[in-house]
Amino acid sequence: MAQAAPDSGINPVANSAAVVSAGDVRFTVLTPQLIRLESSADGHFVDDASFIFLNRNLPVPAFQKKITAREVTIDTADLHLVYRPGDGEGFTAQNLGITLKLDGHPVTWHPGMATTGNLLGTTRTLDGAQGAEHLREPIGQGLVSREGWAVVDDNGPLFDSVAFSTTHDATTQPWVKPRPATERSDLYFFGYGHDYKAALGDYVRVAGRIPLPPRFAFGAWWSRYWAYTDQELRDLVNGFHENNLPLDVFVIDMDWHKTFGRHFDEQDASGHSKGWSGYSWDNTLFPDPKDFLTELHDQGLKVTLNLHPASGVQPWETAYPEFARKMGMDPASGKYVPFDLTNRTYALNYMDLLHHPLEREGVDFWWLDWQQEGKTQVAGVNPTWWLNYIHFTDQEHEGKRPLLFHRWGGLGNHRYQIGFSGDTVSVWDSLAFQPWFTATAANVGYAYWSHDIGGHMPGKVDPELYARWIQFGIFSPILRTHTTKNPEAERRVWAYPEPFSDVMRSAFQLRYAMQPYLYTEGRRTYDTGVAFDRPLYYDYPEAAEAYTSKNEYMFGDNMLVAPVTTPANTQTGLSTEHIWLPKGEWIEWSTGAHLHGPVAVDRSYAIEQLPVFVKPGTILPMQPPMLYTGQKPVDPLILTVFPLADGQTVSYSVYEDSGHAEDYQKNVGTAWTDVKVQQHGEELTVKVAPVRGSYDGMPRQRRLELRLPGDFPPESVTVNGTPLTFTLKSNGPGWRFDGNTLTTTVPTEAIDVQNGATITVRRAAGSLGRRKQLDGFAGRVERLRMAYDQLSADYPTTAAVPDTVTAAMQTGDRIGYHPETAAAELRDFAKHYAEALAATDRMIADSKPATKSVSGAPAAPADADRDRQHQQRIEHAHADLTAAP
Repeated sequence: MAQAAPDSGINPVANSAAVVSAGDVRFTVLTPQLIRLESSADGHFVDDASFIFLNRNLPVPAFQKKITAREVTIDTADLHLVYRPGDGEGFTAQNLGITLKLDGHPVTWHPGMATTGNLLGTTRTLDGAQGAEHLREPIGQGLVSREGWAVVDDNGPLFDSVAFSTTHDATTQPWVKPRPATERSDLYFFGYGHDYKAALGDYVRVAGRIPLPPRFAFGAWWSRYWAYTDQELRDLVNGFHENNLPLDVFVIDMDWHKTFGRHFDEQDASGHSKGWSGYSWDNTLFPDPKDFLTELHDQGLKVTLNLHPASGVQPWETAYPEFARKMGMDPASGKYVPFDLTNRTYALNYMDLLHHPLEREGVDFWWLDWQQEGKTQVAGVNPTWWLNYIHFTDQEHEGKRPLLFHRWGGLGNHRYQIGFSGDTVSVWDSLAFQPWFTATAANVGYAYWSHDIGGHMPGKVDPELYARWIQFGIFSPILRTHTTKNPEAERRVWAYPEPFSDVMRSAFQLRYAMQPYLYTEGRRTYDTGVAFDRPLYYDYPEAAEAYTSKNEYMFGDNMLVAPVTTPANTQTGLSTEHIWLPKGEWIEWSTGAHLHGPVAVDRSYAIEQLPVFVKPGTILPMQPPMLYTGQKPVDPLILTVFPLADGQTVSYSVYEDSGHAEDYQKNVGTAWTDVKVQQHGEELTVKVAPVRGSYDGMPRQRRLELRLPGDFPPESVTVNGTPLTFTLKSNGPGWRFDGNTLTTTVPTEAIDVQNGATITVRRAAGSLGRRKQLDGFAGRVERLRMAYDQLSADYPTTAAVPDTVTAAMQTGDRIGYHPETAAAELRDFAKHYAEALAATDRMIADSKPATKSVSGAPAAPADADRDRQHQQRIEHAHADLTAAP
């Protein structure tokens, strides 16, 4: 069910009842597990918002305090703090300790204690990284730890106010304020044990919530470092549409602006590469930028442009004369205006004169690509952090739903998504590192990393690696392809050979089908502070394997993803992944196999398959095909429900909103559709409740489509009490059945969203008891098809595919025509599958490569090659069947 509206007020001054002061120290009990610890040589303390912590005015938790001349103690429900005052020495291991319980045992922290169990957070960039190797900067500490505690040293800059309203004048927005120079410490002690979700939930209460990106951000992004003309980009859009590939965001790299022949060894007046920064269109490539951007918008696309702002404003920029005058400089001097974003006047002109005119032409948001100095004119202010703040809040001032694309700037930057992870090396190791890296960022609330799918340099990738990288991208927060400037670095899906092109196209289409789920999970991330892409240990903190299974992550509460990150066996064409599944039952989405955890298994996957596991009863809201987000209403709303156990009840709430600005933060223009599913014996009941809330443009009526994979066909189906009959027509009334995946599909007529609907599916008596027959059926049928295709491709060497292989492969097809035969067909399927496997055994035994011709002479090279290919195809087909789930 949806969460209540989260607390939205920002007040950096804590309730006085939560504060315990003793001379030159001050303690603020923020929650039973989170305490602020301050010491100050002059006895004055900071109540301003910091770059990290904005809101300290939380409901005061119950606690006891005792203050004497020799000791201060604070006891909450979870923490015991002891402080013994000294002679103005601040906090030391001798005078301060905080004790919590972990697994029933006391754990005590003292200042200066080294951490060995911190679960880490994230880092600014993966530029140049090859997997976990060659990181330019270490991965920072997280807010959670296996030791049960984490400490944040908040010694950075402050804000001079908390007037973060979206309606005020940008000239009065909160600005940087240095901390007082007095010797002091300002620590935040997180003592949440292994309740990692609670730690992140309370973190966003004091540090600000994780914003919900616009819905289009969950679509596909195209990006490539290339000096495109507008004609080439227009052709690229047509290529997407002609190949039935959805797309939402066009990322145009730096060549949109003047680059002076891209001779980057020449420096400008700021000491940076000439042409690396720029704010003026290259009119050779883009003769009419405004009309071009309008054309892209007309096709449902959003546009972001790349920026490297370190060079300030150079004299060749269109906006230079006015910018120079407003900064008190004479434009006739031709002197550049240095970059100084912590100067309020510069920042206002930076947005008003450089960015807003381009936004009026049609630029939707900005890709900031700061790669230069790590400091600004104000001590302690990181330029990456401050750029993120300025750009994100500028969009708030303009009344937009803010979206930013830049690097991680440090704690507090979770408020300004989305992250650009940088230029990785295009190798398997880079792909293998990214699942762990993306999920681990949840430990600092950074929920939206965007990676260069396919890697950046040198850019050329083999089809298998690119397909697997895209499959990972489908189950990532953001899907964005990218590469460096290399003619051989291909990222167009349709330019790859089959089967890879089809595999990648299907992956893109699945991403769009899942958009209602992704957007709902984004809203849940905002409400809870827990990223939907997160490590396994959030949900299974006491399982050691949850910490060591780094290639796996949760993708919402009920879905576990373990991307394929190793190349396939050249003999079998299958990739093998070692996967650990937590306690409970799991259904492998691609095969329908049921596995029971905790268990570690080796699973083999064809290129079409991705290891995704769901819990029984998982409800996955989906939508029909679209070429871009919002191309048409979500009609029907598709509800995919995986098999439930007898007596099980599950629920899920689907989120939608108007998309207008940040109205969702006030629960204005929002709507939730609650779905409840119950299994009682052979009867499954799906109740879609009347919608809660509304928004402009919300459909008053829409159809539903229920999909029930991996189960027996129904005996009867009703919608709001009206019976439906079986049909073979894909667009007619009645329920359908896909025998290959054992999926029942129940479409409805348009239903008033204020009334809801009830769908009842009843299966034949004894169906629940025979479910074992269904286990892995979809996966085995797919492997039979793979074997069939291998043997068919061997014609005429193989005159005909054995009938036993064909008949077994056709099992699902026969069931699809006649669902009433399912019980009998599935009862005999194991026998038919074994017969198909035996047939390939015999083919291997009968296919010995010829070493001599009929005359006794050595076999001709062409004959030897043909025999070798024949042997390989048969062995491949046999391996497909042997490795089936």
